[in-house]
Amino acid sequence: MTVANPYAALLDAVPVERREVDVLGGRSAYWVYGPADASTTIVAVHGFRGEHHGLEPVVAHLSDYRIVSPDLPGFGETPPVPRRRHDLALYADWLTGFVAEVAPGAVILGHSFGSIVVSAAVAGGLPTPRVVLVNPIGAPALQGPRGVLTRLAVFYYWAGARLPRRFGEALLRNRAIVRAMSVSMAKTRSRGIRRFIHDQHDTYFSRFADRDVLRDAFVASVSHDVREFAPRIAQPTLLVAAQRDDITPIEAERRLATLFPQAELVEIPDVGHLIHYETPAEAADAIRRFLSPS
Repeated sequence: MTVANPYAALLDAVPVERREVDVLGGRSAYWVYGPADASTTIVAVHGFRGEHHGLEPVVAHLSDYRIVSPDLPGFGETPPVPRRRHDLALYADWLTGFVAEVAPGAVILGHSFGSIVVSAAVAGGLPTPRVVLVNPIGAPALQGPRGVLTRLAVFYYWAGARLPRRFGEALLRNRAIVRAMSVSMAKTRSRGIRRFIHDQHDTYFSRFADRDVLRDAFVASVSHDVREFAPRIAQPTLLVAAQRDDITPIEAERRLATLFPQAELVEIPDVGHLIHYETPAEAADAIRRFLSPS
């Protein structure tokens, strides 16, 4: 049975084109949404185990912007970067190179793990006029409200990397485990949106290249957070945070906002770590206000 996309009508009205570019000696796939003559371009970076489809509900509500949405190396349709470990340094280098090739001067947006990648790249010198972080990882994941579940995830990815390759890959792509992850993150009471979220995770959450890339990216995601880069990000920064986020509690997001030289925090109630699926209109409104000329 096909699961209805609650944002399909809006998304269908947005022009989109798939493109490719060479970055760090590897091919990178990306999608360009919106009008070519838009006054503002946003490069949107997805989260861990995701790919560009995950941010489409937000894209659908920002139809007047030009949005460039890549698949990170090793996920979706972008192969791993040759001869490189896929740690945070690699992803920050890749993003810096990607933006230079495709959209120099763009606003940079990152969701979840993408918030860490974006922060590391901008702190390291990636030029951008403004930064947007959605569901930013503002504290160590192992210390969050669900630290026990995060430790179980550490064991899960460790086992996936240590088992014989066939069994390890099967464990990491196991549909029941993916569904359990999805159920644990969803907060919405809408059955239609919940079905959509689960279908999105069923369809795209296992589109990683191999277990080695997945392990490296997971280690990067739990070994870093935005706090270590915030003081070095001079650009105006928008944090779009969820009041029920199980990965970074809202109190930690409030503290995170104070570490940036220039930061605005927008809190969205009754949502967790899936702002991009459950409340994309509210996120888009916050982004539009932030980017609008004062």
